[in-house]
Order: sequence, then C-alpha cells, then structure tokens
Amino acid sequence: MSTETTGTTRYRATGKRKSAIARVIMTPGTGQISCNGRPIEEFFGRKVLVTQARTPLVVTGSEGRFDVVALLHGGGVSGQAGALRHGIAKALTVVDESLRPDLKREGFLTRDARIKERKKAGLKGARKRPQFSKR
Repeated sequence: MSTETTGTTRYRATGKRKSAIARVIMTPGTGQISCNGRPIEEFFGRKVLVTQARTPLVVTGSEGRFDVVALLHGGGVSGQAGALRHGIAKALTVVDESLRPDLKREGFLTRDARIKERKKAGLKGARKRPQFSKR
C-alpha cells in the first residue's frame, strides 16, 4: 500500500516472525534505517541481525535508495530482525512488483510462523505428560 503525502511517496508493509511484528514505512531517500526512533545498528547491537534485516535491500540492489522507518514490538531481538526483513521485503514488492521473484526465491516473503505452543489441559507443559503409574 502506498500513500502520497506532501510530494513524497510512502510505501507501507507489515512484517512478522514468531511473535514479533514490524510496521515498515519506506520512502525514497539515502538508505537510513531507523527502528523505534533509533538507528538500526544501535537498536539491534549485533552486526549479524543488522545484516539479516538489510538483506532484501542488498538482494534487490535497492540499498541507498530508500529510507526505512520501522516500529517493532513483540518477541525477541532475533525475531524482530526477521520481522523487519519480512516487512522490508513486502514493502519492496509494493514499490516494484518485478522484484517479487527475487525476494520469493530467497525466502524473504515467507512468514516464519513458529510460535510457542500452548499448554494443554492435563499436561505439565505443551507436550510433557505426568509420569504413568501402573498402580
């Protein structure tokens, strides 16, 4: 979904991984990425997570063309990096539909749905059962 406001185009997308959610807004710019109002390097701290979040821009050759503003919540830092990657990839398909095959091939458009399994009634956890007693 793109919206036109005061001459600049904004592309929006939502990325998810596990229980983390990233609301991404991309605008044409210089390549700045901010997460919750902080630079991406400061927000994640680990170089691996920063690289992971940036990969859709690198694969499509779009680094330095867009400014990304993301609001992240839920999950942990790794899940948030994955959610940001998913959100950036989805926003890039809104920008240019011809980038979709490249992003799909790399697996960036697939939502990682692994979340914690809920505890069931009568069990100690999600799957652990009480010890069987014959008598």
